[in-house]
Amino acid sequence: MTATVPGTFTPRPGGAPLVRMVLAQGLLEAKLLLRNGEQLLLALVIPLLLLVAGVLAPGIDLGDARKIDVLAPGVMALAVMSTSFTGLAIATAFERRYGVIKRLGVSPLPRVGLLAGKTIAVLLVECLQLLVLTLAAFALGWHPQGGPGAIGGAIVLVLAGTAAFSSLGLLMAGLLRAEATLAAANLCYLLLLLAGATVVPIAEYPTALQAVVSWVPSGALAEGLRGLFTGAATAATVAGSAGVLLLWALASGIATARTFKWE
Repeated sequence: MTATVPGTFTPRPGGAPLVRMVLAQGLLEAKLLLRNGEQLLLALVIPLLLLVAGVLAPGIDLGDARKIDVLAPGVMALAVMSTSFTGLAIATAFERRYGVIKRLGVSPLPRVGLLAGKTIAVLLVECLQLLVLTLAAFALGWHPQGGPGAIGGAIVLVLAGTAAFSSLGLLMAGLLRAEATLAAANLCYLLLLLAGATVVPIAEYPTALQAVVSWVPSGALAEGLRGLFTGAATAATVAGSAGVLLLWALASGIATARTFKWE
């Protein structure tokens, strides 16, 4: 007869360990985001169409460099912006409207765990986006320069860009109503796509606007990635782009902490 270990059948009420709760929340949010057709359109379909159309369509002038070498880093920056800013802002705003965040607030998952879960979901989706876009860019003839150093610098810029855009997205979602956030986030997405140096290099903008656009988060991220993968970037220029993004993350993070409404 097998001896029973004392306490084996004793009920153990309580929440799971914090790490397990955060991972579960992150995976759940990533699945919900990928199942949302509108979010998938912004996160993957539009960047992929821009990459393919920009390379194959005639009459598009992006300067002296090969179009794929200009477009690939810019479209990657657009993908980061679509997920960490537009998608996150819209999803969080509607979670506030439907009371999801309020109910999570009374669950064992603490607020820091909820934010960590959202961060994990954003990073998982970004990994999928960048993998698909990189494979598509290689298929279109992309030849990135810079070697492992460029990849390391790109990871730093993507993380800094994610922090900046996520903070801005949460700031918008915490201040505006859901419908207003939906409209404002999509409008900002279009404005930064068309006028934020996301796919068009800063050098192609009028001289008077170049300094302004370089301080916009989309311009800092895209121009930093373009410099890394064309071999034109130096440590100082990469640090400058990362610094601009971190300043946006710090400023909007502080504003979000002071103004975000959980219900």
